[in-house]
Amino acid sequence: MPTTELPAGLSRGPDGLPRCGWCQQSDDYRDYHDLEWGKAQYDDHRLFEKIVLEGFQSGLSWLTILRKREHFRAAFANFDFQQLAHFGENEVALLLENPGIVRHRRKIESAINNARRACELVESEGSLADFLWTFQPTPAERPARCDYASLQKITVTESSSRLAKELKKRGWSFIGPTTAYAFMQACGMVNDHLEGCAFRDKC
Repeated sequence: MPTTELPAGLSRGPDGLPRCGWCQQSDDYRDYHDLEWGKAQYDDHRLFEKIVLEGFQSGLSWLTILRKREHFRAAFANFDFQQLAHFGENEVALLLENPGIVRHRRKIESAINNARRACELVESEGSLADFLWTFQPTPAERPARCDYASLQKITVTESSSRLAKELKKRGWSFIGPTTAYAFMQACGMVNDHLEGCAFRDKC
């Protein structure tokens, strides 16, 4: 197995491949990093899922949300926002009793509100993907190299601020610039795998 010292922010997994260091604490994280994070996503339901789960993650670790994701999918109609938009107080009450998800009333109500807003957005823009991907940042917004030092400084960008502002204007909730940037990372609008990560070029 290679023993060459890696740049800051990278570490080797059990298979010897260099990865972004944040994913090495569990198999769940590694699988998410290797198979999903940073890969371009254009499916409306999966994009909606990522926005909602980033909102639920606020104040918690992403690993907590990741381990509950299948429960979230079962509870929230697999993030089919056309179905979720019809949830009412009875469904909210049931969700608040569901131990498999994060039982936070405001976040649950926000997910239902955002489902309704997503339906409106699809009606006006054609699809969530068509709308959301217009906020992909230009190369000028990105650091020249995606090294640990530069990425440590990025939590909000001009693009994530514009996206959050536009969604809020359209009535969305639990979406600020930081959450919007995490969403951009997750769905591949930006490729924040570090230089030297074995999965950077795959994104």
